[in-house]
Amino acid sequence: MSPPAVEIRGMTRSYGDTVALDGIDADVSPGEIFGFLGPDGAGKTTLFRILCTLLLADGGSARVLGLDVEADLWELRRRIGYMPGRFSLYMDLTVQENLRFFATAFGTTVEAQYDVIAPIYGQLEPFRDRAAGALSGGMKQKLALSCALVHRPEILLLDEPTTGVDAVSRREFWDLLETLRDGGLTVVVSTPYMDEADRCDRVALIQSGTLLAMDTPAALAKSYPRPLLEVRGGDRVRVLAALRRAPWVWSAYPFGASIHYTDRRAGRKGDLVALDVQRYLAVEGLDGVLATPAAAGIEDLFMDLMVGRDSGSPPAGPESGPGFASKDPGGGRQ
Repeated sequence: MSPPAVEIRGMTRSYGDTVALDGIDADVSPGEIFGFLGPDGAGKTTLFRILCTLLLADGGSARVLGLDVEADLWELRRRIGYMPGRFSLYMDLTVQENLRFFATAFGTTVEAQYDVIAPIYGQLEPFRDRAAGALSGGMKQKLALSCALVHRPEILLLDEPTTGVDAVSRREFWDLLETLRDGGLTVVVSTPYMDEADRCDRVALIQSGTLLAMDTPAALAKSYPRPLLEVRGGDRVRVLAALRRAPWVWSAYPFGASIHYTDRRAGRKGDLVALDVQRYLAVEGLDGVLATPAAAGIEDLFMDLMVGRDSGSPPAGPESGPGFASKDPGGGRQ
């Protein structure tokens, strides 16, 4: 069995009284897309800066490609590709000039490494004489990815690479990452977007510097421990308020056009819970509401894990919960 591409043990880091990382343990296998999924302030950027040798941890250890991130930093820097969440290329240089600069910094040329960057740079080449600052958000991310790849790294570390770009560019970017993964490259990525979890081979859920769970997206969703309902129809504000008063409620929060309701009775079948809830809402004077069993997703599991972390106090909803970006690509990064 191959050794981990990334091995993190007991990683801690604080900024004054603020704990950014609180004993993180994780392994990334070679040739997989591994995602750290969490809201703003979860500790993702701090973790990535440590893995990229740009920041020292307070405690614990990390090895990337078998190299210690502190003792072997100069060797490691030649072998990793890093893309920070904030666009950090030279705005006044053209696409081609940025790419040539990074190739030269690593002692190579664009021509020598063209086969590596071709799947991405091929989309940028028609704009090679355009200043980087004049590119769209999606094109900037593709340029940054090309610059991170131009020295033929053995692993990519991408910190929130799709934050602030449109949905089509996000999908195209993930398609490119899957192409790179299929070519044997290990990709470690952080994201606040729920829907991007399904593009990863494995995911670690992180909140306030603590690793809550780690597995494949399907396995994480399957581990949801309580009956979950999707509730639609009626006056959503009144329905949500009534559900949060229900005698068996564990959590209830808006989820797109519906409400996701989780029941405390872990052993009760979903269809029976749905019948209980519909009867309860009818007694509350709320007609025209349909409650049906639903399959849990990553966001549902995260909310449930937060409940356990907060000593059993159910969350009121995303506005007072973990603060994830859902499927809306707008907004800022941590």
